[in-house]
Amino acid sequence: MRDHRLGEHGPDPGVWTGRATGRFQWLLALIGAACMALGIALAVDSAWTTGVAPLVMAVVGCIAAGLLVLFGTLAFVHVALRVDEDHLEVRCGHMGLPRRRIPLSHVAGAEFAPHVTPRHWGGWGYRWRPEKGTAVVVRRGEGVVLRLWDGHTFTVTVDDAEAAVTVIRDRLRPRKPDTKH
Repeated sequence: MRDHRLGEHGPDPGVWTGRATGRFQWLLALIGAACMALGIALAVDSAWTTGVAPLVMAVVGCIAAGLLVLFGTLAFVHVALRVDEDHLEVRCGHMGLPRRRIPLSHVAGAEFAPHVTPRHWGGWGYRWRPEKGTAVVVRRGEGVVLRLWDGHTFTVTVDDAEAAVTVIRDRLRPRKPDTKH
């Protein structure tokens, strides 16, 4: 059965697309927005009597913490995976950043991972662990593990990861042996 996302019905023939969304990040984004709102409320209507310096520190601290949490989590609310004839591209969040583009000629193999968890990677987001490789984890669940020719691995959580693995494997070209003598 051919995946409906393979472009026969879309603008890009032969392109597989998939995505995953992390619901927990929305809660964190709301907490970030609440921190920012608290900072703004302190700045606008403050009854502080201890001086200006503590008030400014509280306002700046709340707004800075809120911005870091808000934008740090919104960057990893979802991940989009796109596989065309020559490349695999991973884009995070609404702005598509961070983004990683991997030529399929750099991929030695692809495997289905049924249980990718943020706990095993040290949290959500773009992660690197020396013993495991690199990953984009936005939720717990299925994912794709790419084995790259340089010995590294790249893991990404995505819905319908089995279909993604099938498409990637179908597009991998046999590696040409080195012809230098």
